[in-house]
Amino acid sequence: MDYTFIETPVANLLVARDEHGIHAIHFRGEPKDEWTRNDRAFGDVREQLAAYFAKQLREFDLPLAPRGTPFQLDVWRALRAIPYGETRSYAQIAQIIGKPEAIRAVGAANGANPLPIVVPCHRVIGSNGSLTGFGGGLEMKRYLLDLELYV
Repeated sequence: MDYTFIETPVANLLVARDEHGIHAIHFRGEPKDEWTRNDRAFGDVREQLAAYFAKQLREFDLPLAPRGTPFQLDVWRALRAIPYGETRSYAQIAQIIGKPEAIRAVGAANGANPLPIVVPCHRVIGSNGSLTGFGGGLEMKRYLLDLELYV
């Protein structure tokens, strides 16, 4: 697995990929011992993140290879379908994936998203419109939502 660090307005992101695609984006943390630093392997990610933060990109087109349970993968697919500048509630995501009673499980899968920003878990909010947990913190979530909502 190759990795690099990509500086963005919200964090110095740790990004990891292999020949199948991007496996991880972390707001903080260290690479695993078995990973190899390869800054040249991430030009596409760097370009698209820069364009996103410059409000020139609304949908990422990157090879993604998240690892998760079938339920988590369903939730993460639903997250990718949330349009730029819009939000959905955990209950709405549960409805979309055909498991309307699984609201808490959707919240857990959202929290386990290994590819934040690219798989836009920040677009999921509480049913009452409140901001809820986010791996980068609520201030970062607000920043990302404001970035998209005020175009």
